[in-house]
Amino acid sequence: MDYALHRYRSACGRLDLVARDYPAARPDAPVLLLMHGLTRNSADFEPVAAYLAGDYRLIVPDQRGRGLSQWDDDPAQYRPDVYCADMFALLDGLGIEECGVIGTSMGGLMALVMQAMRPGFARAMVFNDIGPVLDTEGLTRIQGYVGPGGPMADWDAAAARCRAINAPAFPDFGQADWMAFARRTCVENADGTVSFAYDPEISKGVSGEDATVVPPDLWPLWDALDVIPVLVIRGAISDLLSAPTVAEMASRHSGPYEAVEIARVGHAPILDEAPARAAITAFCKEHMG
Repeated sequence: MDYALHRYRSACGRLDLVARDYPAARPDAPVLLLMHGLTRNSADFEPVAAYLAGDYRLIVPDQRGRGLSQWDDDPAQYRPDVYCADMFALLDGLGIEECGVIGTSMGGLMALVMQAMRPGFARAMVFNDIGPVLDTEGLTRIQGYVGPGGPMADWDAAAARCRAINAPAFPDFGQADWMAFARRTCVENADGTVSFAYDPEISKGVSGEDATVVPPDLWPLWDALDVIPVLVIRGAISDLLSAPTVAEMASRHSGPYEAVEIARVGHAPILDEAPARAAITAFCKEHMG
């Protein structure tokens, strides 16, 4: 799908940030804000844009330090509250007062924080393999691969590296799937080598005493969602979001709540899986108009 690159200043005014803006077929179409995970970027939602663009206007940002957005020379600013302030700078600059949200992993955590910062900004929320409790196994795995790693020789090497990191989550992926994964996750350098499309310094937010990506207690933020319609997508073999957590999320939510589990997928579903696509399409149609 075609999109325009929207360039804007960060909330702090120091950085140049970028978001993809996929137009809708009509000017009054609902808006969806799609927010990626820790080490990903706007390309992560290309499979979703393939079936949602046109019916909705899709705003898909690269968070600071990812994709085409500028890296921050102060790694302490790689944290959720700062990312969320950037998102409101993005929405305010576009004149968007209300939208739906699809958040993968860190993007889902950001959705919780944003609702606390500005209640009522979201009409409906989709959480992709993320919730108020994050399992230690998944956090430890993420801490083990994010950060400095050096460039890879070429795209084949990048695909192999993506497979080495993520194979347990996608046991049915073939070579073409891993190459597509790498193309969405990495960038080619001027010398032909390939690097992950993020600032290695983002690792400081997920490990050590200064870790800031995951707030200590997220249940109050979840409870504050109140009656907002929610859809939770969980990978059946996820090591970050457990089935008991998804069940508790349902028991503590007073508004419309749906949960879908994607078989033979871990953290996090691509969202082009047939059950995920069907659930998201129906959910957005019902709750976003």
